[in-house]
Amino acid sequence: MNIPEGYHQHSNGGGLAADTASVAESAYVGPGAKVFGNAEVSGNAKVSGDAKVSGNAKVSGDALVSGNAKVSGNAKVSGNACVSGNARVFDNASVFGNAWVSGDARVSGDARVSGDARVYDNARVFGNAGVSGNAGVSGNAYVFEGNHEVTPLQIHGSINTVCFSGNDIITIGCEQHSISHWLENYEKIGKNNSYNKEEIEEYYYHLIYIHDWLMKKLEKD
Repeated sequence: MNIPEGYHQHSNGGGLAADTASVAESAYVGPGAKVFGNAEVSGNAKVSGDAKVSGNAKVSGDALVSGNAKVSGNAKVSGNACVSGNARVFDNASVFGNAWVSGDARVSGDARVSGDARVYDNARVFGNAGVSGNAGVSGNAYVFEGNHEVTPLQIHGSINTVCFSGNDIITIGCEQHSISHWLENYEKIGKNNSYNKEEIEEYYYHLIYIHDWLMKKLEKD
């Protein structure tokens, strides 16, 4: 292996660790994996495949970072958590417990994913959102607020996922607006995103469903 200047080969696994990083002897850094910056990998944590841990990130306990996953910034992955595939965990986000983040999912901001929660596909969890329990966030769903111990309301439409993202905010694709804004402007937004007449009508009914669901929920609360 060609070892770049400022790096050394970690004794457990043979992967690369920067001299500035802190990697415990008990931690595993596999061939192809890399720990750099001021990152810390401790306990029985494993970094395998082509995974990278950088910045001030911390991976501890029995956590696993694998595949092409990246953990960076001030992010923390601990417990029995797993970050795999092309997933990214960054900023001040934390993944712990038995949680899994996989596929092309992103967890960022001050978000927390814990318990037996799953975040996968192209899902995004960010802001101050918490996903825990047995909750799952998938498809193109965006969750940025609130604590979700069960799967947040998501409707997988013919083009994009419709996700109730917290408070009265609904996300469809890259568009994120209040329910009232959606209902007033759904047709214009649809046309701006190249939806045809039938697709606009389909998503209008999705919006009505979520509006009615939320009204019933507020009545119960």
